[in-house]
Amino acid sequence: MIPGILSGVRVVEFGQNLAGPYCGQILAFLGADVVKVERPDGDDARKWGPPFVDGAATGFIALNRGKKSITVDLGDPAQRKALVERIGAADVFVHNLRADVPAKFGIDAASLCQRFPHLIYADLGAFGHTGPWAQRPGYEPIIQAVAGLISLNGDPSGPPARIGVSIIDLSTGMWTAIGILAALWRKAQTGEGCIVNTSLFETGLMWASNHIAQYSTTGKVPPRQGTGHPSLTPYQAFECSDGPLMICPGNDRLWRKFAEALGHPEWPDDPRFRTNPERMQHRALLLGMIGDIMKQQSRAHWSEKLDALGVPNGPLNSVPEVMALAQVAALAMFSRPYADAPSLFHGLPISFDGQRAGDDSRAPGIGEHNGQA
Repeated sequence: MIPGILSGVRVVEFGQNLAGPYCGQILAFLGADVVKVERPDGDDARKWGPPFVDGAATGFIALNRGKKSITVDLGDPAQRKALVERIGAADVFVHNLRADVPAKFGIDAASLCQRFPHLIYADLGAFGHTGPWAQRPGYEPIIQAVAGLISLNGDPSGPPARIGVSIIDLSTGMWTAIGILAALWRKAQTGEGCIVNTSLFETGLMWASNHIAQYSTTGKVPPRQGTGHPSLTPYQAFECSDGPLMICPGNDRLWRKFAEALGHPEWPDDPRFRTNPERMQHRALLLGMIGDIMKQQSRAHWSEKLDALGVPNGPLNSVPEVMALAQVAALAMFSRPYADAPSLFHGLPISFDGQRAGDDSRAPGIGEHNGQA
């Protein structure tokens, strides 16, 4: 853990699946004391496998290390009363329970914040805290679909595609942690808590915001680009003789260097290709010209030339290729907390004074800290 960053901050997390637990994981890795509340049968994500390590799914372990686990049966009045008292003694309560559950059991924002005005109450929902869909449940793929992300993803020659990682869940956990950190700062100044509302759908809308801005401006939806970009050319993967290489000359200066590497330093002076708007107008022509040249040489050949000129580029790596990179080893972002398993789990992508946030702690068993935390 990072000493001193959130030392002394007490968090009660009634998180399940991905988004809520990842918020709690961030706070735990920043040094907060996080008590994870689970139903007696545990977080559903414990069973989301194989693979399993130490009896739990690897996805669960990845987002629940460094926490303490207690179980609560919300149907038991005594356990419910003890939970409310625990929340009242904490700085932060974060949950992603189904929208109708908190009020049913008296752990809703209105009830708890009136009783505990110092409390930061973080409610991570599916479709938002207001509006006609406020009570509607949702999971990652549903939100990607409804927020338009699936329609924007995939190769234009094929069907739309789901984004292959749980970007909505994880980034909503991040937004919730950011909101909590801002609320902790205000609380340090005023002593007052507040309600932090986030949702998967709002996160999805944020990820679609560039396309929404373009559509609202032009009345047209940018087409799917595969590896490309809806408003930059060239800015995508090109097939080389041994596979694709991602190349991103993000301004006219880098475009000139890219053209030099291709052996055509005259292209940037062509009126069709001089500026990005002009290149966008002649996109298909230019990409075809570049593609015809790139496929004649290997990725290593082009990467060496582009690196020498300072043009950003990189291969489209598989997961095994990623983990073989010297840069990944140098960053030391992954650790093996289970000596009897080869499984690698992440720290946070943040360092403080050179020390990474996160450690090699294990995930707790269901109710491991009942009577202790």
